[in-house]
Amino acid sequence: MTDAPRIHAPSVVQEGASIGAGAVVGAFSFIAAGARIGAGTRIQGHTSVWAGVTLGEDVFVGPGATFTNVRRPRARFPRAAVTAADWDQTVVEDGATLGARATLVAPVRVGRCAMVGAGATVTRDVPAHAEVVGVPARIVGWVCTCGAFLGRSRPAAKAAKPSACARCGRTFHREGDGLREAGLTSAP
Repeated sequence: MTDAPRIHAPSVVQEGASIGAGAVVGAFSFIAAGARIGAGTRIQGHTSVWAGVTLGEDVFVGPGATFTNVRRPRARFPRAAVTAADWDQTVVEDGATLGARATLVAPVRVGRCAMVGAGATVTRDVPAHAEVVGVPARIVGWVCTCGAFLGRSRPAAKAAKPSACARCGRTFHREGDGLREAGLTSAP
């Protein structure tokens, strides 16, 4: 048995939006046709999720977060398309957190378990497990899957021992521009 999504009034969800099991949409929010929201994702109030925006599973979206879906909009030349494929894409991967009033300017990708600070403006991709703040957003450190701060520098690519989270014991290796969870060590 799956949990139905909870939509708090007076939010609007257009036909053609996809909302996963157990997702929560806060009050005064708008979910457009073509938006995709994964299972367990929590969207706080006063947030609009447009066509072309995909939120993975267990994403947290703070109140008043803003998504764009057109890099160079013109009122005189509106897009007639209603499917996500016709818009500039914004993807927020599983487990990521977007702080209150964060703005994501499409096209952009926020990596798995990344953390975007409150009020940050994301204009380029954010690597997995990165913590970004500011306008424009810049990397200030790295975060664990559990949300704990891992530090200001990434583990070396060929470190003998992977970085470990002091809170939960998860370990991480460098992967591309971001981090990849390697597993759990013994309890911290």
